[in-house]
Amino acid sequence: MWLPWTAGPHEDTPATVLVSLTEFRAHAWRDLPGMAWVALGLRAGWYGLPGAVGLYLWADIPRRCVGSLSVWTDAADLRRWIGLPRHVEVMRQYRPRGTARSTKWTCETFDQSAILAEGKRRLASGELDSV
Repeated sequence: MWLPWTAGPHEDTPATVLVSLTEFRAHAWRDLPGMAWVALGLRAGWYGLPGAVGLYLWADIPRRCVGSLSVWTDAADLRRWIGLPRHVEVMRQYRPRGTARSTKWTCETFDQSAILAEGKRRLASGELDSV
């Protein structure tokens, strides 16, 4: 299940973009609702994040997985997001409760539908690295 696209402040960028695909697989079913709720909370401020082009959240409930496909203007903005105190807090809280994997790639131009298709392909083929 993929939630609708959430635009960031740089959605109209014509330049090369960086795409980040994440997957978090919960060890226990009881953690899945909390993880999903936190993801929705983080998404709420997406419109104001420096360098954010946009975001998809996704969930695969039978596999106990949730994740994101985020698009950035550059690697520095992605690193800034990863280091934000709220994101760090969430990762510290949930990291022991599951397994995180991710991958990233660049696209010469921002093509939302092509990026989504590539993200789905990478998830289906397991082309993610442990974090």
